Amino acid sequence: MVDFNNLIDLQIEIFIFIIIGYILRKLNIISKENRKSLTDLVINIILPANIIYSFMIEMNSEIIISGLEILIVSIVIQLACQIFGKYFFYKASPRQQSVLQYGTICSNAGFMGSPLIQGLYGLDGLLFASIYLIPQRIVMWSGGVACFTNAKGKDVVKKVITHPCIIAVVIGMIIMISQVQLPNFLTVSIQSLSNCTMVLSMLVIGGILAEIRFRDVISYLTIYYSFIRLIIIPLVVLAGCTLASLPPLVTSVATVLAGMPAGSTTAILAEKYNGDSKLAVEIVFLSTALSLFTIPLLCVIINMVI
Repeated sequence: MVDFNNLIDLQIEIFIFIIIGYILRKLNIISKENRKSLTDLVINIILPANIIYSFMIEMNSEIIISGLEILIVSIVIQLACQIFGKYFFYKASPRQQSVLQYGTICSNAGFMGSPLIQGLYGLDGLLFASIYLIPQRIVMWSGGVACFTNAKGKDVVKKVITHPCIIAVVIGMIIMISQVQLPNFLTVSIQSLSNCTMVLSMLVIGGILAEIRFRDVISYLTIYYSFIRLIIIPLVVLAGCTLASLPPLVTSVATVLAGMPAGSTTAILAEKYNGDSKLAVEIVFLSTALSLFTIPLLCVIINMVI
């Protein structure tokens, strides 16, 4: 059975950190200049450590076989979101499109999804979540980053492959495939940095949120995005997995992760690359708030279907 207490607790925890960031910005403890530095810290150090640590999972033949199905599901989801994300928001302005496309491609499955899945489905679910996240982590720092860059062709490739988070993905995959054991002090250091991810990311978002009006958060565009992100995508995934007769745990993990709200990196990258950070924070905030209701509802639907 799904532990709804863990689910609600985690979502409330996220909002607490956002509120703290909001207050710190209002008190000018986090100024605009400090927020830029904090953003650079998250992008260049904290997120890469989080990515590398997420790949530090034990692999064997049984895990590879059992995880292959959810890996294929995840790849299909990423490809579909990459394609359809361009058409969902064709009426939006170019700056808005970059934010909305990235938010469609990259959910908060990494920061919020893994601990949530562990609370809902235990260690077996967490293992599937780690495998599911591999394609998303690659896409979010390749095609995802390209959403915010004006460069074309070789310039895009150069920016992508030299991005700290893409380098971290490569390092993480090498560690996972080779099963190399890092020195304990290095593993502990990476884990400690990784543990800062959610806190610092939410502080940045709270700081940006302090500079916008709450009444602007609710608009046709943000509601439409949240409907796509929280309802349409996971229901399509649930229908596809059910029709393909995939195992219940694979179906459950894939559906819940597909229904995560907009990733906090949407706001962080929009801030980093001078995108529409205001809209980015709005969709992160609103979709996360609405997920307090949609994720439990999604879990109920999953239990009814499988």
